[in-house]
Amino acid sequence: MDLIADIGATNTRCGLVDDKGHVLAAEFFKNEDFSGVEHVLHSYLERRRASDRPRRAAIAIAAPIVDDQVNMTNRGWTFSRADLADALGVTQLTLLNDFAAIAWALPALGSEHVVKVGGGAPVTRAPMVALGPGTGLGVSTVVPSADGWSVVEGEGGHQTLAAADADEARVVELLRDEFGHCSLERALSGPGLVNLYQALGRLAGRGAPTVTPHDVTALAERGEPLARKTRDMFFAMLGTAAGNLALALGAGGGVYVAGGIVPKFVEALTASAFRERFEAKGRYRWYMQRIPTYVITDPLPAFIGLKRVLGYR
Repeated sequence: MDLIADIGATNTRCGLVDDKGHVLAAEFFKNEDFSGVEHVLHSYLERRRASDRPRRAAIAIAAPIVDDQVNMTNRGWTFSRADLADALGVTQLTLLNDFAAIAWALPALGSEHVVKVGGGAPVTRAPMVALGPGTGLGVSTVVPSADGWSVVEGEGGHQTLAAADADEARVVELLRDEFGHCSLERALSGPGLVNLYQALGRLAGRGAPTVTPHDVTALAERGEPLARKTRDMFFAMLGTAAGNLALALGAGGGVYVAGGIVPKFVEALTASAFRERFEAKGRYRWYMQRIPTYVITDPLPAFIGLKRVLGYR
């Protein structure tokens, strides 16, 4: 057996993989109930039979993987790669960024895993990009290589946020005043929804209403004007960011949106300015119109990628 886990800032998903590549005993955990990565993984493994103890583990983490020490930016958990391998008792531990795991999944995704948004058709064996708003904003890329595919990990969610119109410029100015550096993640995430809602509230003379990300999406579904404007701006900004990534990386294979927010609102995204903003690159509109965009609706795309990392197909 092998252990796979997708550890985000808010939730952890764990599973075992048998020798045929089947995922068994998948479980979900709320991170607020645990003290750290080792705690949540041990809690999962304690529920399994002794005969199912894993020999290898592939773990996706919502954090940059730079050296032995891993720090989760939006969770506050920190751990040592070497210590975690010892604690789990595995002979091989592979750590990768959570969106790198999703990028590894992209070549294996079919129509049953995604919903297409807008036009364009994928170019065979061309770069593909994954991005996704959740507690943070994940970004990763998969590119063709001589022996298959290679994933380029990065921290694209911390790029500087660009405004595409006057309303967005005013919001970005408020966020910059509050945070100093206004990254994509300051707007394109769960906390980013709150930031946008409060900024638009201030600009409308309503102050900064106290809300949660769920409040904003629920109010938008009920038609509350400020929440609707927030959601519209969120999707438009997401389209701009996705388009910038597609241009920079030549993502002829497509741009795939994942994360904990967008897959719940596919219809609203489709009806929004997302695709128009994605294509709105001036003289390069023709180039952008050729690139497809998708929403990943599979509930466990990182598991698909983690299995590929372990050598399963």
